[in-house]
Amino acid sequence: MDPQTIIGRRVAQELRPGNLVNLGIGIPTLVANYLPEGLKVFFQSENGLIGTGPIPEQGLAHPLLTDAAGKPISALPGAAVFDSAMSFGLIRGGHVDITVLGGLQVDAGGRLANWMVPRKMVPGMGGAMDLVCGAKRVIVAMQHAARGTSKIVAKCTLPLTSERPVDLVVTDMAVIAFPGGKAMLLETAPGVTVAEVLAVTLAELTIPDKVPEMKL
Repeated sequence: MDPQTIIGRRVAQELRPGNLVNLGIGIPTLVANYLPEGLKVFFQSENGLIGTGPIPEQGLAHPLLTDAAGKPISALPGAAVFDSAMSFGLIRGGHVDITVLGGLQVDAGGRLANWMVPRKMVPGMGGAMDLVCGAKRVIVAMQHAARGTSKIVAKCTLPLTSERPVDLVVTDMAVIAFPGGKAMLLETAPGVTVAEVLAVTLAELTIPDKVPEMKL
């Protein structure tokens, strides 16, 4: 199973019936592909759509239906379309149950850095600052390391998205939570040992007596 599939499948297990869910750019968009059978949630595109459907097949994309990154999306029957002011009113008003975001770094206290302008790793912060502050639950979906360097760090060296800690980080190697402001290893990916996670993690992790494998 490739890293992105592991992350997408595991994050999908965190969704609950009736949730209003915002999926960020990149790996988070894959979460919609792995919803448990029968689970009904509502996906929001922050540019003004609730009820996004599957990515349309080639040649069937509507030029006016795109996600926040400008990529084609579809709308399910009953979908609601509105302007971005209304969309961000929902986000800032605390009506989004879960936001799933990509990340460049997450530190030992759960603080997220997922944008950077100077070197243009990504074009800018987009709606991430609003989502991290406004969503009821924040999940980061990202690979554990990039080019051999840990993305779980003692302290972020990139600009913070928000001072608010995230609730959960799901990587291709582990699930990490932040109870009491400290990083705790909850699960490892199939075939990955605790020692292997520690070897590629720069942040100090609290290790429970028993760390189960993800059930994918």
